[in-house]
Amino acid sequence: MLNLERLRTLDALARHGSVSGAATALHITTSAVSQQMAKLEREVGQQLLAKNGRGVRLTDAGRLLSAHAARILSQVELAQSDLEAQRGQVVGELRLSAFPTAARGLFPVALAALREEHPGLRLRSCELEPERGIAGVVRGDLDLAVVLDWYNKPMPLPDGLVKAPILDDPAEVAIPAGHRLADRDEVDLGEFAGDEWITWGEGEFCHEWLMFTLRSRGVEPIVGHRAAETHTQLNLVAAGLGVCIAPVLGRHPVPDGVVMIPLRQRVRRHVYVVWRADADRRPSIRAAVRALKSAATKVG
Repeated sequence: MLNLERLRTLDALARHGSVSGAATALHITTSAVSQQMAKLEREVGQQLLAKNGRGVRLTDAGRLLSAHAARILSQVELAQSDLEAQRGQVVGELRLSAFPTAARGLFPVALAALREEHPGLRLRSCELEPERGIAGVVRGDLDLAVVLDWYNKPMPLPDGLVKAPILDDPAEVAIPAGHRLADRDEVDLGEFAGDEWITWGEGEFCHEWLMFTLRSRGVEPIVGHRAAETHTQLNLVAAGLGVCIAPVLGRHPVPDGVVMIPLRQRVRRHVYVVWRADADRRPSIRAAVRALKSAATKVG
């Protein structure tokens, strides 16, 4: 009889590609991973791992069994979801992530409401950029992820995930109070051709969106500073070091010395929550989506 926890360990090894990656995902030690795999090899009577330099790789038998393990674990998830749905109680553990401004703007209200309404539900949350949050849900490390895309640059969603909209988050341009355009009612992105931009980290989805959008408006961006957090970006704007795009979610309070001006293009980003389709019937998932949507009505 195959042991479910050992299959879970094999699945984590297949997904993460290393013993250390599997250990991190499963919240166990690397020696525990090795022990579980040794026991699984004895159970099946075949070698599942082979040395690969300083690491390991799956053998043919390991890849075959890991494919079965993924399907078995998905069925177990579905069974747990169905049982939880039949019981109709919001209980157990729920692991959530959100990108930084959503973690600030939505999680405090949403998670507090969930804890008050459903004391039998254990909540575990973290900040992750959208791509990492989606990957965590796909791998099974997370139950839900709050993610985003932009009105002119959608983010592809892997098969097997379900999503629900949370809010449309309008964005404005933040400029220093002494900027030449500070007295305008609205501006066009093309008017910032000579300005330095304060943007997100290289390779991040929001940074790539900004570069794409500015170039589509005929502006070759001059990137002066990078910061992951909106409040850090706004403080750099207040110091006169450049301009930035600042969505409403998680933005307040705006520091002194910063003027927010609407963009003529009505820039906005779509914020939504994703989860695995095989967990779709879990009452805890539904309760969390409702709480996030309720929290979104208080944004502004």
